[in-house]
Amino acid sequence: MLPVSPEVKPNPLQNANFCSRLFVWWLNPLFKMGYKRKLEPNDMYSVLPEDRSQHLGEELQGHWDQEVKRAEKDAREPSLMKAIVKCYWKSYLIWGMFAFLEEGTRVVQPIFLGKIISYVENSDSTDSVTLQEAYAYATVLSACVLMWAVLHHLYFYHMQRVGMRLRVAVCHMIYRKTLRLSSSAMGKTTTGQIVNLLSNDVNKFDQVTMFLHYLWVGPLQAIIVTALLWMEIGMSCLAGMAILVVILLLQSCIWKLFSSLWSKTTALTDNRIQTISEIITGIRTIKMYAWEKSFIDLITRLRRKEIFKILRSSFFRGMHLALFFAVSKIMSFVTFMVNDILDNLITASQVFVVMMLFEALRFTSILCFPMAIEKVSEAVVSIRRIKNFLLLDEISQCYPQLPSDGEMIVDVQDFTAFWEKESGSPTLQGLSFTVRPGELLAVIGPVGTGKSSLLSAVLGELPPSQGKVSVLGRIAYVSQQPWVFSGTVRSNILFGKKYEKQRYEEVIRACALEEDLQSFEDRDLTEIGDRGTTLSGGQKARINLARAVYQDADIYLLDDPLSAVDAEVSRHLFEQCICQLLSEKITILVTHHLQYLEDATQILILKDGRMVQKGIYAEFPKPGIDFEDILLTNEDEEAEPSPGPGTPTLRNWSSSESSVQSLQSSSPSLKDATPEDKDTENIQAIPSLESSSIGMVGFKIYKNCFRAGAHWFIIVFLILINVAAQVAYFLQDWWLADWANGKSTLYAMVFGQGNMIVMPDPDWYLGTYSGRILNRFSKDTGHMDDSLPLTFLDFIQMFILMTGVAGVMVGVIPWIAIPVIPLSIIFFLLRIYFLWTYGDIKRLECTTRSPVFSHLASSLQGLWSIRAYKAEQRFQEVFDAHQDLHSEAWFLLLTTFQWFAVRLDIICAVFFIVICFGSLMLAKTLNPGQFGLVLSLALTFTWIFQWCIRQSAEVEKMMVSAERVVEYTELEKEAPWEYEYRPPLDWPHEGELAFENVNFRHTLDGPLVLKDLTECTESKEKMGIVGRTGAGKSSLIAALFRLSEPKGGIWIDNISITSIGLHHLRKKMSVVPQEAVLFTGTMRKNLDPFDEHTNEELWNALEEVRLKETIESLPSKMDTELVESGSNLSVGQRQLLCLARGILRKNRILIIDNATSYVDPRTDELIQKNIREKFSECTVLTITHRLSTIIDSEWIMVWDSGILEDYDEPYSMLQDRDNLFYKMVQQLGEAEATVLTERAKQVHL
Repeated sequence: MLPVSPEVKPNPLQNANFCSRLFVWWLNPLFKMGYKRKLEPNDMYSVLPEDRSQHLGEELQGHWDQEVKRAEKDAREPSLMKAIVKCYWKSYLIWGMFAFLEEGTRVVQPIFLGKIISYVENSDSTDSVTLQEAYAYATVLSACVLMWAVLHHLYFYHMQRVGMRLRVAVCHMIYRKTLRLSSSAMGKTTTGQIVNLLSNDVNKFDQVTMFLHYLWVGPLQAIIVTALLWMEIGMSCLAGMAILVVILLLQSCIWKLFSSLWSKTTALTDNRIQTISEIITGIRTIKMYAWEKSFIDLITRLRRKEIFKILRSSFFRGMHLALFFAVSKIMSFVTFMVNDILDNLITASQVFVVMMLFEALRFTSILCFPMAIEKVSEAVVSIRRIKNFLLLDEISQCYPQLPSDGEMIVDVQDFTAFWEKESGSPTLQGLSFTVRPGELLAVIGPVGTGKSSLLSAVLGELPPSQGKVSVLGRIAYVSQQPWVFSGTVRSNILFGKKYEKQRYEEVIRACALEEDLQSFEDRDLTEIGDRGTTLSGGQKARINLARAVYQDADIYLLDDPLSAVDAEVSRHLFEQCICQLLSEKITILVTHHLQYLEDATQILILKDGRMVQKGIYAEFPKPGIDFEDILLTNEDEEAEPSPGPGTPTLRNWSSSESSVQSLQSSSPSLKDATPEDKDTENIQAIPSLESSSIGMVGFKIYKNCFRAGAHWFIIVFLILINVAAQVAYFLQDWWLADWANGKSTLYAMVFGQGNMIVMPDPDWYLGTYSGRILNRFSKDTGHMDDSLPLTFLDFIQMFILMTGVAGVMVGVIPWIAIPVIPLSIIFFLLRIYFLWTYGDIKRLECTTRSPVFSHLASSLQGLWSIRAYKAEQRFQEVFDAHQDLHSEAWFLLLTTFQWFAVRLDIICAVFFIVICFGSLMLAKTLNPGQFGLVLSLALTFTWIFQWCIRQSAEVEKMMVSAERVVEYTELEKEAPWEYEYRPPLDWPHEGELAFENVNFRHTLDGPLVLKDLTECTESKEKMGIVGRTGAGKSSLIAALFRLSEPKGGIWIDNISITSIGLHHLRKKMSVVPQEAVLFTGTMRKNLDPFDEHTNEELWNALEEVRLKETIESLPSKMDTELVESGSNLSVGQRQLLCLARGILRKNRILIIDNATSYVDPRTDELIQKNIREKFSECTVLTITHRLSTIIDSEWIMVWDSGILEDYDEPYSMLQDRDNLFYKMVQQLGEAEATVLTERAKQVHL
């Protein structure tokens, strides 16, 4: 179990006695603390052993596994419902008896009430009871009220506990399944769907468990009530019960429609959350392309469709509420009318007994029974969605294995495999090679040719269709796109291993991280931000490599780790790390750095998934052979590209591990899983949870919510309608009392109405961990859509109802105002005292929920690495730890609410006892109708009053979700998109750049990443930008695009970039960012999201980046669907697609930021040649680590540690042996350096 807080407080419930458990006294110290100060995560009590995520998840998983086996045996589809029932039916059934006893006490209350009223009716009647008997009945009635209060809270508390356990267990199973998903299964699900499963779908278990028992308690109570009514008024009761049956049939039709709507709504919610998660991940690209308005429109359209379904659902809920408020009155009217038609005599006591029995029936049969149907229908939909996810294919655990004889080997024989069998084109075909300890296999080939797929085959992620793969030994894997998780640099490198100082420092040196760590304020204890945002691409790549090297595995699979770093660091990594530290290991290196092939033991050349040539360097035709020429020769030999093996095919899943967006939050990082591995050096700083407000939700939040839903005039009008409905509702009760005395037979029937308040999403703002943002767009928005409007409406109606009840009671017996006033004061003060603590706990519940989503998405992003390192169990433990932390907050939500409710009900019960015995003392001054009215209303008042106060607290809890959403709309925003001053339409016509004393930070409190930059560029210049990883190259682009506001002056064609709007600036520059960002949709939509270009322009752009043939060979061509993050393309193909998107804009300034780092050198050279020709009239800035790409640029900027070290022509810098650029070129090797020097000389001349 991994701790997630520095201190764990024991749960006092474990040692609490019976009275303390019953009255929740053990929580008193927490309420005192919460009233004095804001509660912190460390104030929460540890989760109870029986509520731990691991225990609950493994228990339910066992039942699910058994159900799957039985289903396979019986040739049927497994049922998750059966597994859940078998796991929880015993405990759930036992607590269900409390629901029956609770409703039983409610049913007998009207009987004793009738006995008391009969005392007032006629003391001389032979059927009358004496005063002593009346007091005895009053005592029993009071005891029933107290007993009902105790049973009610015991039932709901334990039902909520069962719901919590079921939710936690299912979340554990979903995450466990996620870690085992096969590559094909990953193409059938998305981050949005899985996050929705973990937020809104599993949330249905918390609700359904509370009402499920009413499916049998409701009908049983109806039978008992019918029998009691028959005993009171005879067959007249059947008329009222017939109305009940008709209404229940009507409600069953309503809920059938509601269930269908709910299924459609969840699908729309999946789509919205998925789109938002993609926007969060690609927000940097979206901002640089000035696409914010278009994506806001997209989200608005998706949200509008979702709200339309929600509004239709609210219409059915409104019908249900109308029936709930009207049914008892209709039943009473029909019953008494039939009774009059049959000329049956009826007394006041019988009238009120009938009315109260109908009230009891109304709550159970009209509210709880249909609510149970609604919640069950929602839960069935959610269970079906979860079951479908759990039935997705899992990866086979056939290899790697540990050798029995100690011999490590990777042996691949006649291997053929498909990512998509339907395509008919194998991804890899006929591969055979063997690698033994001490050997380095270098794999090279053009972009999209299957190099990463080869590594995935060795990992076991790509199953063979023929041939075999034998892997004996422990694997360490370095993904092509680096994967880091939130935590310290050290925890990312150790990855659960024990900290050994000597080896750790050796790995740091070998991976060239010493200089980077020295530049960090906290060195290797520096916190890595969300998705590694505080690190450069090269730094992330080297941390990724260091993690693998520190594991001391037997087999190393390195997927192009050298492309993200500069030449000097690349040489260092190859010599010191790959050739030295890993010299005795089995190493398979995918690379585009051909200068290192001479040191490889074996070389494998891939083309279109086939092995072109294989052997050692000396076996090739001649020394110094150009491997690129081999690839080109094979390319020329082919008559034409075919859709089969001759063309790079799309696939479902790539080894980049980026198909799922990293939504990481401030979450616990991996630490040692076993006690013997514990070491103080390995304990990292505990990341803080997100900040939150304190105390109760302010009036401003309520105002914003109301204004977002409707105009004030509409709100006031609806409240007045509600008040009028309740007034009419109580007039009926008053007139009923008169009728019972023979004065009137007037009835007033009212059908209640409710307004559904819907909050639209706030504008998206990038200012925090993306997991926290997604939490607000999923769980918090779900609360505002579903729970908040109904709860708020319930509170408003109960408040008006409570006021009316109190008014009628005081009108009949004025002295009742004496206990009502202090009762109201006590309740008000108790509510304030309660909400100070409850609000903080609700905020803690919200903040502890974010890391659960974040850890899931982070795990999906690094799934292949986790499985390669066999770290599934450690990650499962971290997930369980996150769940336990959330369960601590959720458990306190349940128990603190129980603390409040128990005190409310006890005070209400005491109030009823006072009214009951007080009315008996004044019985001689009241007629039976008045007496019955007061007692029946007092009985109703006891549960209305506490329910109203409880719902007000519940509204306060739900409003925390609204508060969290509104909080993000009030964060500081970036500069305006448009100013009144607009640059000329043809600006910039020259493309001249000028920098004067520019300093730049990515965040207000972050370090300077650009320092005192002063330089000018001429029009139409082609400029290369180079430097060590982390030197500030990409920061220059961020300053140009004002992703943060730079200090100093930047001018484009003599216009300051800070004097114009962001969109006017960003739309006038084309950029291809370092991170390839693609969205779910067609290839065409990714190239031209908003249909701004012709079909011919799109094909021309694809041809310029050497992708046209590949796309044309696909069945759907540009209408081919890309899955999440474009993961059915190779990383290099994704980069080329983004490059095509960038050059489509045809602006005077083009910026290319490492956009071809994962493309083979020959393709890169051809692309750069095309760009120089097509953009000859433009200023082009190219950031790269591949020096051959920019050696023929007119000027080169050399950066180091945020400072511009040199700015000159490349040939001039190569003449100075002390120049940093000269040293970088020499790191490529003598032959490559000579070629580059000659090319620079030709450009110079």
